[in-house]
Amino acid sequence: MAVTFASRCSRVGRSLMGGLGNNFSNLPNTSSEITCSSFLSQQQRTFIQMRTVLKVVDNSGAKKVMCIQALKGKKGARLGDTIIASVKEAMPNGKVKKGKVVYGVVVRAAMQRGRCDGSEVKFDDNAVVLVDKQGQPIGTRVFGPVPHELRQKKHVKILTLAEHIA
Repeated sequence: MAVTFASRCSRVGRSLMGGLGNNFSNLPNTSSEITCSSFLSQQQRTFIQMRTVLKVVDNSGAKKVMCIQALKGKKGARLGDTIIASVKEAMPNGKVKKGKVVYGVVVRAAMQRGRCDGSEVKFDDNAVVLVDKQGQPIGTRVFGPVPHELRQKKHVKILTLAEHIA
């Protein structure tokens, strides 16, 4: 969709600049092309859904996982939700191997989430902590910030392992 939107914008820009010639080759072409480029540079922030690649932020041995299914909700997973994922990249001596199907708890999501006090929290990346079927973390450390909303979702063990609670 973004590719078709960009091509439409560039066609509009060319049609607007067509009558002016090449006198302004060093300047930005039109305001519509500037708007299109800023639109394309922004990342679309949505739910964590099927085929979303997430970063693993614990020391279980996995580096990246791909979401197979969000266990709660029709649209997808948000902060604190549990997902089923497939390990795509793993360290050679880790507890988890490549290709294994694992459970994970979303600890960072690029989609913003409102808090009770009116503030909003969002992160730069999508990250997950791998857990077993009972909800206990596989790794013994959690790297990076973790939101305190995990306490309401009954993931207190992940909060105790975390370095920084946001």
